[in-house]
Amino acid sequence: MTDLVKLCKERGSILVFDAAYAPFIRSEGVPTSIFEIEGAKDVAMEVNSFSKYAGFTGVRLGWTVVPANLKYKDGSLVRDDFNRVMTTAFNGASNIVQSGGLACLDPEGQKEISDLIDYYLGNAKILRETMESIGYAVHGGVDAPYIFVELPESMGGSWNAFSTILEKAQVVTIPGAGFGPGGEGFLRLSAFAPRDAVLEACERLKVALK
Repeated sequence: MTDLVKLCKERGSILVFDAAYAPFIRSEGVPTSIFEIEGAKDVAMEVNSFSKYAGFTGVRLGWTVVPANLKYKDGSLVRDDFNRVMTTAFNGASNIVQSGGLACLDPEGQKEISDLIDYYLGNAKILRETMESIGYAVHGGVDAPYIFVELPESMGGSWNAFSTILEKAQVVTIPGAGFGPGGEGFLRLSAFAPRDAVLEACERLKVALK
C-alpha cells in the first residue's frame, strides 16, 4: 500500500481504495484503511459499504471518503467533481436503509458484526486447512473470507477444475479465470456459508481431490 501511494504521487494518479473487507483484518500491524499510509490523503479516495460484513448486499448502502486536499493536476478539487456526479445521479439512500446502517454502528450492532466475522473467519480457517491437508498451496483465509487454491497443471485450468469438482463432489467453487488473466490457475473458495455446509463440502473435497 505504501508503494501504491508512492507510485500514484510519481505518476499524478488517483488511487481508489476499496475497504469493504477491512473489518475482516484481525492481524496486528495490517492497515485497514489507505489513509493509515503517510501521504495517502494527497492521492487517494476510499470506498466502503455494509454489504460484505453486515449482509447489506442487496440493500446497497455505502460511503466514499474524498479528502479535502485531493486535487486533479489542474488544481481543481476532486470532492467538488465527485459531489456533482453523486447529486446528479443519486438521490440518497432511503430512511429505512439509513436506519439499518445506523443500527450496524451502535454497540449492539458492532458486536453482532464482530461475532459474524469471527464465524466466517472460522469457516475460512477450515477451508484453508482442508486444502492444505490435501496437498494444495493456498493463499488467503487470513484476514479475509476467501481462499485462493493453486491448481496443478494436470487439472487443465481453473474452468476444468471447477467442472471436475462440481461433478465429483457437488461443491460449487469459483474458477480463478473469472477474475481475469491473473486468476487462471487458481480456484476461489468462499467462507460465506453455514458451518455445517462448509464441513460437508470439505469432506467431499477430501474424497474428490485425494
